[in-house]
Amino acid sequence: MENIETIDSVCTYCGVGCDIAANVDTKENKIVKIFAHPDGVVSQGKLCIKGKYGYDFVDAEDRLRIPRIRKSFLEKNPSIKEAVAASLTDLDDTWYETDLDSATTACAMKLKELQETYGRKSVASIGGARTSCESSYLFQKFTRHTLNSPHVDNCARVCHSPSLKGMRATIGEGAATNPYNDIYNVEFMVVIGSNTTEAHPIISNRILDVAREHDNLAVFDVREIKLHRFAKYKAIIPHEANLMVLNMLAYTIIDEDLYDESFIADRTKDFLEFKEKILNDPYAKPEFFEQIEGYEHMGKMIRKVAREYALKKSMIFWGLGITEHLDGSYAVMAITHLALMTGNVGKSGAGLMPLRGQNNVQGTCDMGMLPYYDPDYQEPKEVGLMTPQLVDEMLEGRLKAVLNIGEDLTHIHPNLNKIDKAFNELELLFVQELFMTDVANRADIVVGVKSAYEKTGVYVNAMRRLHLSQPLVKSDLPDDWEVLQILDNKMGGSANYETSQDVWDEVREVAYRRFSGADYHRLEKHRKRGLQWPVHTEDTPILHQLDFRTPDGYGYFKYKQYEPRNMVEEILSKKLSGFYLTTGRTLAHYNNAAQTKRSEKLNDRYDEDILLVSEADAEHFTTEKVILKSEFGESTPLTVKITDKIKPNTLFVTFHHAKSKINNLFGDARDELILTAAFKSIKVDVIKC
Repeated sequence: MENIETIDSVCTYCGVGCDIAANVDTKENKIVKIFAHPDGVVSQGKLCIKGKYGYDFVDAEDRLRIPRIRKSFLEKNPSIKEAVAASLTDLDDTWYETDLDSATTACAMKLKELQETYGRKSVASIGGARTSCESSYLFQKFTRHTLNSPHVDNCARVCHSPSLKGMRATIGEGAATNPYNDIYNVEFMVVIGSNTTEAHPIISNRILDVAREHDNLAVFDVREIKLHRFAKYKAIIPHEANLMVLNMLAYTIIDEDLYDESFIADRTKDFLEFKEKILNDPYAKPEFFEQIEGYEHMGKMIRKVAREYALKKSMIFWGLGITEHLDGSYAVMAITHLALMTGNVGKSGAGLMPLRGQNNVQGTCDMGMLPYYDPDYQEPKEVGLMTPQLVDEMLEGRLKAVLNIGEDLTHIHPNLNKIDKAFNELELLFVQELFMTDVANRADIVVGVKSAYEKTGVYVNAMRRLHLSQPLVKSDLPDDWEVLQILDNKMGGSANYETSQDVWDEVREVAYRRFSGADYHRLEKHRKRGLQWPVHTEDTPILHQLDFRTPDGYGYFKYKQYEPRNMVEEILSKKLSGFYLTTGRTLAHYNNAAQTKRSEKLNDRYDEDILLVSEADAEHFTTEKVILKSEFGESTPLTVKITDKIKPNTLFVTFHHAKSKINNLFGDARDELILTAAFKSIKVDVIKC
């Protein structure tokens, strides 16, 4: 077709990181269609509906294209207003429009004032997983070196930080051990805490292909999900029982002598101490489930799952249903224990697969956008604070400025009433975004930037695979790293990159342990295949084949006993009442829906967050809508849908639409090691509308 060019790039959505191709009308500078090449290594020639249809945001009418400065901010800062006055034009009662130079000048002037008044640590940078590795790298470098503040963090804090913590503590690397296509080499699969068909559909395609043929899938969740239809073992478990279940699997493997003695002897440490602790843990015996009314059958099922897992080449997949709990990091350690006990790691068809959320959350962590890691997971000169701690710093008046890239902090984080108060205490909120999201609407200065479909950059997916994006359409907006470079120079820094390749070449030197051999030329050459880090002379599809990536090369057992709480505790004491809420995604939308809700084909499928209720509880839900309330806040009215897929006393809702205020319900309950919010279970009251 005339004027139509096909351009290869990478999907802008989830951590699967699909290779994509786009038919682009070069005359109109418009995406016409997005599809996957039949030989795409990640996509396998298939895309989910977000990948296919979720591109309308690129030229949406409400795209943020001109920088904005809040009028009230300038009234409070007259010297800044004077410095940028010539560039200001009225937009509405709230905002002036301005140019990039003035927006960054205003930001730099305020940053200098705040650091001079309150100290270098009065500034923090949060976000980055929705942008490229190059921009994430420069974000943390600018903050740590030019601003001299240790406070950097990203959205992994609300999702897979416990996976990083738990896996690094036991096997030295917080990343998937195998490529997705290794699923076809497995003999047995366990999925726990992942609604894979909705959240990671292109991975679920592989799981379903194998499960249909071999009937070798076990699925654990607090509600029935689509994946259960294809499972040999359909396990519905109580809320917050993950660690108990995982320890029971380990107990069975030890109790029935199913563990791999030679693997344990050759490649692990501390097994005997682990063995003694677990055999003396009353909550680790599968028979403990006989005391949990409604779940008595689970004890026998757990033993069957443990036997198959131990005696076959097996893989475990998990998502936020594991990590977003009080004991998320410990549950991840319990998962790695299973692999270490049975030798199910370091080989084809056996491994550990944390299913990450954002399209570059793995890469953003690799770039050092974490308070306790420099790039390449090296020790920083100074450890900063995690996002929940930074919120407390705002409330206590020590943190005065936040720089934010692409993370809707006031929508996706917990305890939103507290966050509202904290953000009101800031003297500067600078946001780089595609749209006026909830956090952008609260900002003092907002700069519109290129999306992933408009720029060149490296993205690292959930299985460590690097893909080099290239622009599908042209844009005169700046890339995130270009805005940061301007800020850096105005703050006295020396950043002097001409292209994203210049930034990436520096990454390859600084983070050489993973990326030294992954230059742009090789990434361009393998655009559809990608390269799995570490990349040196060759890339590395399977980790831990000879040694674990701990300092001494051994895997470690670190036992944590389960402690009954909430639903399990209520069942044991015969006092189960009320409703426990869990949250998750739907296929049509992505996180805060900032991009997906601008595609009619997606938003028409799911234009509000819907509350799923068990048939057994229908008598309590006699109105079309209800409000959920906890001790921390309440939702807006939610449409009720009765279903047979949910156990009594359990509710489920998505969190895509900011107007629903779902995260008002959650407080500061969080993983005790890494502060990831406990989004997957909270007791709520129901108010009829």
